[in-house]
Amino acid sequence: MSGRCACEFQLLRYVPDPVRNEFVHIGVVLRAEEGGPPEIRFTRDWRRVRCMDPDADTALLEGMESELRRRLGEEPDGKLRRILEESLSLSVQMTVPKAYLAESMPAGIEELMRMYVDPPKKERAGRVSGRAAIHLRMRAEFERAGVWELMRKRIAASAYTRAGDPLRIDAGYRPNGVIRMFHAVALEPGVEMAKVLAFSAAGLRAGVERVEKAALELTAIVEPAAKLDATDDEPERLALYRFGVETMEEHQIRVLTTADLCRVAATAQREMRVG
Repeated sequence: MSGRCACEFQLLRYVPDPVRNEFVHIGVVLRAEEGGPPEIRFTRDWRRVRCMDPDADTALLEGMESELRRRLGEEPDGKLRRILEESLSLSVQMTVPKAYLAESMPAGIEELMRMYVDPPKKERAGRVSGRAAIHLRMRAEFERAGVWELMRKRIAASAYTRAGDPLRIDAGYRPNGVIRMFHAVALEPGVEMAKVLAFSAAGLRAGVERVEKAALELTAIVEPAAKLDATDDEPERLALYRFGVETMEEHQIRVLTTADLCRVAATAQREMRVG
């Protein structure tokens, strides 16, 4: 196409937990094939990131854009991939380069941001669902009880299992000789998250006993079956739901629903002597 600039672009995406392979696009890097400084743009709207990960450090993510610009200014002839890899955190990944024809570099970055990073508002307005909805409900109940700020969040399983374990448990606290951990688990559309938690439970429990000299009570928070239409009228959904719950219970994971969170939060309030 006459007058257009041959470019390559890469998307930057926030990946809070590689095990689940869930991500949100947060930025674009665009560079012309003929050379010159790349265009870099991060989102200004972090709502989708917070929806996926309410504890995301958006200030850190915002700072990455300035860091990338600073590094590229100091090393204009440096290798872009090396600078990106050194500047990005473990939770931010790059996609492979893709070809793109842009009217201009500024116009191209604007179009790519609209296409991949900042969708129209009507696309953003969807109801929060799945694991994000469970986590928000869990956080709200613990906040109402006044204990959320006192709890540990995003607990790295690798501290108890072995280096490289990507699992992070949503929240927990320690009353006396037991550590209680809570993790939001979505059982729709599949039970992969339940299987990951079940697979990790024994190693996590043994690690807590070894490192903390304490017993572990691991609780999965799920949606009630009826809310997912897992009823006798939908036998396939019901069977899948039961499989997920029973798989976790077989590995000594206590399974509660969001309807139980008020009682769970009240217990935490009492045990942490808040209020």
